[in-house]
Amino acid sequence: MRAFFRLLATFLIVLALSIGAFFFGMRFHDGPLEIISGGPFKTGELSTTPMSWDFIKDRQEIEFQTLNPTTSRTVWLGVVEGRLFLVSGYMNTGYGGLWKQWPHYLADDDRIILRIDGKLYEQRLERIMGGEIVAPVLSEFGRKYGFSAASDDSQVTSGDTWMFEVLPR
Repeated sequence: MRAFFRLLATFLIVLALSIGAFFFGMRFHDGPLEIISGGPFKTGELSTTPMSWDFIKDRQEIEFQTLNPTTSRTVWLGVVEGRLFLVSGYMNTGYGGLWKQWPHYLADDDRIILRIDGKLYEQRLERIMGGEIVAPVLSEFGRKYGFSAASDDSQVTSGDTWMFEVLPR
């Protein structure tokens, strides 16, 4: 029985070290892997900001990179009236505080890089704290991702959801 527990402990230690090495290595990877955050973008062609983001309206996800720290992730997106929006939910929950760190990075540096179809767009994110645009954006997220959206801006004004508009630098 003692040999079994020793073998189990060895397996768990090797597993933990392997997972740690994987996540450490992802810091150097060219972008994210699905929901796993990655390193800075190493590939892509620098492009000018489009006049309208409607060309990605029905896309489910895009990649973006913060500049301080230089990490990348995959996020959901909403396009309303040609304008691009990103949201981060669960911001007032304990697990949201652990899982959703990128919105806090923007307080020091709001610059980002989007990578869409191999093109890089240098942009910035401006937090939306309320207003008329909130309900249409949340409605668009509800349409795309299949959840019921609030009919007002209470999710955003309460801080449960942080909403950002993508703007040119």
